Amino acid sequence: MPCWRLFYHSVWSTKGGEPLIAPQWEATLHSVIAAKAADLAAMVYAVGGIEDHIHLVVSVPPRIALSTFIGQIKGNSSHFVNHELRQDTVFAWQ
Repeated sequence: MPCWRLFYHSVWSTKGGEPLIAPQWEATLHSVIAAKAADLAAMVYAVGGIEDHIHLVVSVPPRIALSTFIGQIKGNSSHFVNHELRQDTVFAWQ
């Protein structure tokens, strides 16, 4: 049985470093990020951040490139904010 356990601490910010992550839905965003990571078979250890950036600590299976994994997490989470939460401004990651 194969065994893998690489730990990654990823940090990315909102577009332009703007404080776009509102405290009212910050926890929901963290949950969406954790759920998508779990859907991609990653082991999620921590999700957090403040109004202008996110921290994600995960173990990503070797079958998926880290850049692909992060791209899917960022795409899914920005889609959630723009289409589910429908904020006044367009939400995007750096």
